Amino acid sequence: MRDRTYTADAKPGETVTVAGWVHETRDLGGIAFLILRDTTGKIQVKFEKDEMDDDLVETGLGVHRESVIEVTGDVAEEPRAPTGVEITPDSVEVIAEADPQLPLDPSGKVDAELSTRLDNRTLDLRKDEVKAIFEIRAEVLRAVREEFRNLMATEINTPKIVATGTEGGTELFPITYFGKEAFMNQSPQLFKQLMVGSGLERVFEIGPIFRAEEHNTPRHLNEATSIDFESAFADHTEAMDVCEAVVKAAYEAVEENCQDELEALGLADEFEAPEGDFPRLTYEEAIQRINATGELDEQLVWGDDLPTEGEKALGEDVGEHYFITDWPSEIKPFYIKDHDDDETLSTGFDMMHPTMELVSGGQREHRYDNLIAGFEQQGLDPDAFEYYTKMFKYGMPPHAGFGLGGERLIMTMLGLGNIREAVLFPRDRQRLSP
Repeated sequence: MRDRTYTADAKPGETVTVAGWVHETRDLGGIAFLILRDTTGKIQVKFEKDEMDDDLVETGLGVHRESVIEVTGDVAEEPRAPTGVEITPDSVEVIAEADPQLPLDPSGKVDAELSTRLDNRTLDLRKDEVKAIFEIRAEVLRAVREEFRNLMATEINTPKIVATGTEGGTELFPITYFGKEAFMNQSPQLFKQLMVGSGLERVFEIGPIFRAEEHNTPRHLNEATSIDFESAFADHTEAMDVCEAVVKAAYEAVEENCQDELEALGLADEFEAPEGDFPRLTYEEAIQRINATGELDEQLVWGDDLPTEGEKALGEDVGEHYFITDWPSEIKPFYIKDHDDDETLSTGFDMMHPTMELVSGGQREHRYDNLIAGFEQQGLDPDAFEYYTKMFKYGMPPHAGFGLGGERLIMTMLGLGNIREAVLFPRDRQRLSP
């Protein structure tokens, strides 16, 4: 359709050809209207029955909602029309007729359950507010990439089929790989660390990760998008600086470039990019503040992981994005470096939205002997990770980085009730199709 005009570009006095979906029709007797929708918006098509060919009127008004049509005609100003203009058609062609029994209503007049929406994602994304989520998601990923490039990081792509899991354990999806056992990768962690020992030094990746977790909650997925960063000659504080800059850049880009989408979601008046430095609380301070809220049945003690209710209580207390630093070494992964002056404290950090964790990161253990000891302490076989550990014999610099959950970033940014709303085709324990 080389001569097609988008509805948003149709101007009074022009003759245009527009194509899209039948949003709705209204028959008022001697005059009728069809609303045609494309990716840029909607436009009104006017049928004056007594002045038009009967076949033209019958075609335009007989087509079912959500059918794909092409309309050619003259554009005129009409203040009463939804967009201030309307087309008087010379021709209407039905390109693809829709079944009159739609599984959901793309006009949004009738609500549908999330499961129905996900089963019919193509129809679901015809709604302005749903499409807006993914336009914003695309802008977030664009802005994140740009910020990483501004920070002199090189984009990489690491394997998603691996011989061993990043963190071991039971959260692995096994697959058969030419007669051998392999796994879907939980994280690009080990590979991005190998890259900071190469000539690249500072890298990032935006890609899928796979975790065979048994969770069935509104904030967990089994296939998710991870936004990863790793830098040579950096410590955990510098990694937190980058993390904060990237999150702020995402918010600022949405605030600047996605006002129409925010309007569609009802967020235009309240959306604000975070300002100022994110607070940095130590783990010890965090559990003290959680305990002080009185929201938990039992007081947290040193070494406890933070329960969901604790994160929520602390988030309400802090009221903005924040970091938790200096976690106990025993509850952080083997590749996280301990503080030089206190081996009971790790350099690991989490970055939190007031409602949930978004980021896990830290400085990495770059000394070969310490790394091997870390494997053994966590019950992992160093020999299974020989492709990774041997590179630490050949000059591995100090380095630090983080992994940011892409869907969680979108979910918290837009206040979505379920993380699945931030994914086109989510994968969880129950959902493998579409």
